[in-house]
Amino acid sequence: MFFFFVKDHREKYRYFCTKPLREIQVKFSRWKKIWEKAKKKLMLLPQRILAQEQAFEHVLKLEAKTLVVLHSGRCTDQKIKIRFFFFLQRQRTKHVFLLIAETLLLPISGLAALLPGPNVFFGVLALLMFTHWQSLRGINRLLKKDHDFRSSQELNEWEEAIKTRQENAYPQILKRIAEEYKVENIHKILWS
Repeated sequence: MFFFFVKDHREKYRYFCTKPLREIQVKFSRWKKIWEKAKKKLMLLPQRILAQEQAFEHVLKLEAKTLVVLHSGRCTDQKIKIRFFFFLQRQRTKHVFLLIAETLLLPISGLAALLPGPNVFFGVLALLMFTHWQSLRGINRLLKKDHDFRSSQELNEWEEAIKTRQENAYPQILKRIAEEYKVENIHKILWS
């Protein structure tokens, strides 16, 4: 599994990962099945944010001490390490503030239980809190792991196209990245 640290079309760094070629099939209990179904239906985050949150969550499942992080190679190794460290610190701070805000909103969403029908507000808020909590745990674990930064020619071409504003070249480059590293919906993560 590869992790990516690359700029999107707005020149903001994005962190995401490749997914395993096939998911391991496990039988879940009835409540776990309902929880997983609710997560799929109520996950309202945009694809680029959702991919980043899932990449942070994937770190929790990995046993390896060293993670391979692909980048464009346009910066020196020392500079990319510093940028990655500050990116993780910003993400950790953001997730702490989001969890505080969501915790403050939780009692208000609980009052929606008085309304007839299911309490969708509470359910969505609970799912977002769970997602942000798992991501925060993943960020903390990611900060403790060693990182093996490797440059990628395809990611270098992508950042060069962004820098020179060659929007007509975006689809071909993204298609090559998707084929090379088997990343689904990469155009939604880095472009749209």
